[in-house]
Amino acid sequence: MTFAMPRLSFLGAARTVTGSQYLLEANGTLLMVDCGLYQGEKALRLRNWAEPEFDPARVRWLILTHTHLDHVGRVPRLVKQGFRGCIFCTPPTRALAELMLKDSAHLQKEDAGYFNRKGYTKHKPALPLYDEQDVEDALGLFEETPLGEERELTKGVRFVFRDAGHILGAASAEIIVGGDGAGVNGREWRIVFSGDIGRFDAVLAKDPEPAPDADFIVMESTYGSREHDETSVLDQLEAVLKSTFSRGGVLLVPAFAVSRAQQMIFLMEELVTTGRMRPFPIHLDSPMAVDATLIYSRFPDHHRVSLRSIGGGSVLYGKWVHLHKSRKESEALNEIRGPAVIVSSSGMLAGGRILHHCRVRLPHAENTLLITGYQAATTLGRALLDGARRVRIHKQEVAVRAAVDELRGMSGHADSSELLRWLARIEAPPRCVFITHGEEESAFALAERIRKERGFKTHVPSIGESVELGTSE
Repeated sequence: MTFAMPRLSFLGAARTVTGSQYLLEANGTLLMVDCGLYQGEKALRLRNWAEPEFDPARVRWLILTHTHLDHVGRVPRLVKQGFRGCIFCTPPTRALAELMLKDSAHLQKEDAGYFNRKGYTKHKPALPLYDEQDVEDALGLFEETPLGEERELTKGVRFVFRDAGHILGAASAEIIVGGDGAGVNGREWRIVFSGDIGRFDAVLAKDPEPAPDADFIVMESTYGSREHDETSVLDQLEAVLKSTFSRGGVLLVPAFAVSRAQQMIFLMEELVTTGRMRPFPIHLDSPMAVDATLIYSRFPDHHRVSLRSIGGGSVLYGKWVHLHKSRKESEALNEIRGPAVIVSSSGMLAGGRILHHCRVRLPHAENTLLITGYQAATTLGRALLDGARRVRIHKQEVAVRAAVDELRGMSGHADSSELLRWLARIEAPPRCVFITHGEEESAFALAERIRKERGFKTHVPSIGESVELGTSE
């Protein structure tokens, strides 16, 4: 049996942080790792609509590292284009993917309808990238694979998931090609795809499992040139809560529906249960976040800490946590007074119910807006952090008299030192570490640091680059 050298193509997340997609060709069969949306500037978003550089019908397997849209957001599009293979992911990723992909399809449909009504499109009519039926078709191809369970896909191709931390269900994927007489002279190649590597000692996620020895590593570099703030998150949160409540105010927390919303609830519950603060009402106002919180509660053993309460339930559904899904329930929050907390999406204040709460609460000095994550340039969140005293929300001028604060150290991504820590247990130098999923500055900085501190060969690929993985020696 002839076994050709494996070939790896970088079809996304190369010198940018979105659109994660890698294609591995081994002995004439195609395997893909991740299939994410491009997000951000228009030039990148247009890539979502481009015809693929390969035949989707030829791809036999798709392995998903986790459920953020920059890693899974194009899966329904791939199915629409002809993919009919198996999609492997961890059980929590399957549950979250259903939630996030259905939401993505719904938002795309709404956006297309808005553009058509307003005439903001040259397309007649504007169409979504995919619809709800495409999502259903994709979900029918999912196959759950637990962490640590090696799966054989075909003779000479197998893989195993390892915990990556980051968010619920996130995994690195180790793919083994060749061996057992299927390789060149019995040779096998081990290729590790990091996915997004989480932080060590995170709020909820377990520590990422260290990278194993491998021939090749495809490694993310989102924070490859930066270090996170080490100030205690609990201390910061306690100070903001007490300051706001002393004024009789309400704390607004814009938070991504998956991961960040659950982290914030857990942290506030911990302040109460450890006696650092008296109980106060927490209002979770996001249908998607409510559903995601239920999923988090369904997988109690996947977290660094126990989410089980004394009564056998989940601390995420504590006595003082109130869930709001309907618009009427959300509007009723306009009447509440402090002390209270409203957690709502979106995390970058780009849309969602948090904008309504900002319009109501920002003009009043007793309230506080607490930013808990990165705010991209030109976003409302960035403007508020930069000190804007007036902002536009829903085409209205809104005065900013409320306090605006930032909770540092909440990132779900490993920083530069933690990325090196992920590599620490590797003894035999890989043939190459490919640095991806980071802006050029971050990617090249991490590549240089790995070369200097570990002596590993590194390479920062470009989008579309294809590499033959080694020889038989």
